[in-house]
Amino acid sequence: MTPTPYHGFSVLAVHDDFVVLNKAPGIGMHDEEGVPGLISEARRQLGMMLYPVHRLDKVTSGVLLLARTPEANRELSMAFAERKMHKEYVALSEQKPKKKQGWIKGDMERGRRGSWLLSRSMHNPAITWFDSFGLGDGVRLFHIKPKTGKTHQIRVALKSLGSPILGDALYGAALADRVYLHSARLSFEYAGQSWIFSALPQQGSRFDSVAVHGVLQDLALE
Repeated sequence: MTPTPYHGFSVLAVHDDFVVLNKAPGIGMHDEEGVPGLISEARRQLGMMLYPVHRLDKVTSGVLLLARTPEANRELSMAFAERKMHKEYVALSEQKPKKKQGWIKGDMERGRRGSWLLSRSMHNPAITWFDSFGLGDGVRLFHIKPKTGKTHQIRVALKSLGSPILGDALYGAALADRVYLHSARLSFEYAGQSWIFSALPQQGSRFDSVAVHGVLQDLALE
């Protein structure tokens, strides 16, 4: 089924207790300096009350879960807090990583200009698993499975590998038509049923290549 497009998002699924969106890059979660955020836009365009269960960075696109009732919001948010939600992301980088796969772990510390840094301490670490795949011309696709949900976690993790995400100038990458980070899949249990939602990126010329789609097919993300 083709997702229904709206301004700033498309709709992947509507359930009595939640909706699942494919968020566009460039729209924040909340209102900012008079500009409506995704929550406000989704409430207005869909004509229903919605509650954010989790969040995506403004620059990040992809699968986003919103609850429709306070009760569902509490249950789904608790599942996130207890790490019962399984998230998968894809990202592109033009820089070769220090290693091709493995764990990235460390505490997050505030850096400059709203950025974050990964430290060597492990008091309350951000934990991320990744695999990477060569696409040719020095570009690599990263398949990322975060085990925690820290601010800028994936962006900082790939920066720590020496592979900042393409377009992510805040973390030292070359400018591009977007930041190439996309939430590709979300899976969870709710009301005694297993749910899996996937979405392809709808924006970004570098995502629209034969090599990228080949890897996504191999990962069963397409």
